[in-house]
Amino acid sequence: MHASATGTPPMTPGWVVVFLSLLLGIQPLATDLYLPALPAVTAAFGAPMAQVQATLTALLLSFGAAQLVWGPISDRFGRRPVLMVGLAAYTLASIGNTLATTIEQLILWRIVQGAAMGASVMGARAIVRDLYGPTEGARMMSRGLTGLGIFACISGPLGGWLTEHYGWRVTLGALAVFSALALALVALRFRETLPAPNPRALQPREMLRIWARIARHPTFWAWALLAATSYGGLFTFLATSSFVFITVLDLSKTQYGLLMLSMSAVYIAGTVLCRRLIPRWGVRRTVALAAGFTLTGGTLCGVLALLGWHHTWAIMGPYYLFILAHGVHQPCGQSGAVSPFPQAAGAASALAGFIMMLTAFGMGTWLGQHMSTGPDGGVYPLTNGLWFWSVVIATVAWTLVQRHGEVRSPVRPR
Repeated sequence: MHASATGTPPMTPGWVVVFLSLLLGIQPLATDLYLPALPAVTAAFGAPMAQVQATLTALLLSFGAAQLVWGPISDRFGRRPVLMVGLAAYTLASIGNTLATTIEQLILWRIVQGAAMGASVMGARAIVRDLYGPTEGARMMSRGLTGLGIFACISGPLGGWLTEHYGWRVTLGALAVFSALALALVALRFRETLPAPNPRALQPREMLRIWARIARHPTFWAWALLAATSYGGLFTFLATSSFVFITVLDLSKTQYGLLMLSMSAVYIAGTVLCRRLIPRWGVRRTVALAAGFTLTGGTLCGVLALLGWHHTWAIMGPYYLFILAHGVHQPCGQSGAVSPFPQAAGAASALAGFIMMLTAFGMGTWLGQHMSTGPDGGVYPLTNGLWFWSVVIATVAWTLVQRHGEVRSPVRPR
């Protein structure tokens, strides 16, 4: 690990993991903590399903689009100032969410929150490339995503408990507390990781040249598509599960929160498995093995639903296989997409993140049109969605990643 561009001593690996966990964990907090509150928000505003789904899809679309801006800015000025501005804006937007009086106001503040969140998550991926090579980067990213999993474990039960006892506004207010604490810690302990700022990173011609180089690189597409399709499957679960389990299958909000905790615990196990397998099998073979779990879980979920097994464990049992593999695909995909670009890690991270969120936005839009708030909505948007994504993920993992997943030589934009 090198010294930072400012000449200050570099962060220890322990502090790097802490910051990766915080910066990546801000995303599941914005979604998982909020999920148990979705039915309550629907009732409070009397809003149609499409608008309620928009509070998630708008957040994710702005999250993805904003990364395209934050990435070049961080390559020009460094990671630390971008993180400071992003976390401050996230705190402000969280307060706005809490005070919203209409569904339109809530959507607007969620858009701001998503844009601010883009700075944190983009920054985390860029930090990994600043400090580590491809293989060690995948292992370090898996450690950060283990931290994300811990926050996700907390988010589901906490969101259910807060919503059930204090209402959805208090649930959203908890996000402001978290982001304010993260901002304070970044201000006090984070050390700049960008080796050398690129003074031309924000010039339009330079930006286009960098985007074009990234977009032409087959290794980028192999890993970016793996991360995007795997996230598409996760988002399908996030966007539908509260309605399926609470409204259709009649679970309490607290019970649903416990299901989310169990899901996150399995995801954490997947990130640990990723770290154990990579030194023995290599990154590409590890991903290929995980894709077998993905396809098995998604297919079982779809088939059991078609057979009429519409109950909690007929969904969650197979989904545990899916989310275990997600714990492998995400660290490998997110670190692999930026690994060929040591001089443009912010831009590569931004483009990979944008592709992920564009995938989620497309799926969220479809779900908003095909789900209903009543029991007649059924389990099929969830189960068929997982089945679809499992096939796509396995295809990417067994073809593109195997052919193009090895980083042969760094790309250095001029």
